[in-house]
Amino acid sequence: MESLHSESPATDPAPDESESIAAKQIDAAETDAAHILPPQPAPPEPPEPWETRALLKILMGPKGLRAGWSIAAFIVVFFVFVAIAGFVLVTTHLIDPKSHEFTATSALFNELDFVIGMVGAAAVVALLERRRGNPLAYNLQGPGRTLHFVEGLIAGFVALSALIFALKGGGWLHFGPVALSGGQIFRFAALWGIAFLLVGCFEEGIFRCYLQFTLTRGINLWWALGIEAVVCAKLLIFNSGNGNWGIYGLVLLGLVPCVVLALKKAESAGFWLAAWVTSTLFGFIHTGNNGENWIGIFAAGAIGFVFVVSVRVTGTAWWAIGCHAAWDWAETYFYGAADSGNVATGHYLSVTPSGAVLWSGGTDGPEGSLLVIAIIVLLLAALVAIYGRGKAHPRAADSGTSVVA
Repeated sequence: MESLHSESPATDPAPDESESIAAKQIDAAETDAAHILPPQPAPPEPPEPWETRALLKILMGPKGLRAGWSIAAFIVVFFVFVAIAGFVLVTTHLIDPKSHEFTATSALFNELDFVIGMVGAAAVVALLERRRGNPLAYNLQGPGRTLHFVEGLIAGFVALSALIFALKGGGWLHFGPVALSGGQIFRFAALWGIAFLLVGCFEEGIFRCYLQFTLTRGINLWWALGIEAVVCAKLLIFNSGNGNWGIYGLVLLGLVPCVVLALKKAESAGFWLAAWVTSTLFGFIHTGNNGENWIGIFAAGAIGFVFVVSVRVTGTAWWAIGCHAAWDWAETYFYGAADSGNVATGHYLSVTPSGAVLWSGGTDGPEGSLLVIAIIVLLLAALVAIYGRGKAHPRAADSGTSVVA
């Protein structure tokens, strides 16, 4: 009997295994094709119209919106906000446009109008410059802001007091009777304190915050020279302003160092060119005060330069705001001295100038005395010694030198 041997049939691969093998074969084929065929370049984007390229070239620089357009936008928006806020303040009888008295309330609400305009303009321009609409982006974000502000308050009061007592010691100033009593002392102290805080915020906000920051990133030697020449030409041709020789002195004093820094292409040239311009402009706006003399105008620009240095060494303008506010408060309210020829209503002490105007300041007040220059130099020396001996703070404004549009 023959034995039957059955052969087992060949086993086919499972369906899942077949799919896996096929996928591996496809991947291998694609890999081989990739090595054989070069990658296909992406289709080129259509070029922008020449009008768009030209407009971007005009408006934008290597650091964003060109500084010239930024300043133009700031000026326009500033006056719009000032007009709106001023209308509200006049309508509510908080400002009397016909009154020219130097009182605490008039100073407070007039400065409030300007501060509203400045903050609004800074916020709008900060949006245009992609700074998230933050007005603090302009030299107000450094570390230790509260401490620097308080230290500035102390420095301003001490510096002005030193000037007053130097004048008294030389016989160029005499103290009179106390002008206030009782609750008036504290009431006027608070009102003038708020008013001069607004003065410090506005003037430092314009010159040491927005303008210093913006010009630093967008100025060169030729633009700086042009701005200085325009300021001098206006004073010469129109014979306008008081104490014009103080402006000429500021221009000449800053000319040589700024030219040297620019020709050497120093990294900090933009910052110091901006400092020269903003300090001159700060002195220039004071030429409209009736009681100014050339020393007072020069001193205004010089103290403006000290405030710029404070931004450089502290990384923020809060020291300058505090010093500015305390200086004005001490001069106008606490000692009752003339401020640019104006004696305030509601001051605590009373002082009277005596002797030669060159030393007493005359109707200009202590800021018109030659001694103020010595006080400013001492304040600058103390500032540099305390905050780093002139070393630029890492959070200080950029020092770019791109051309203004």
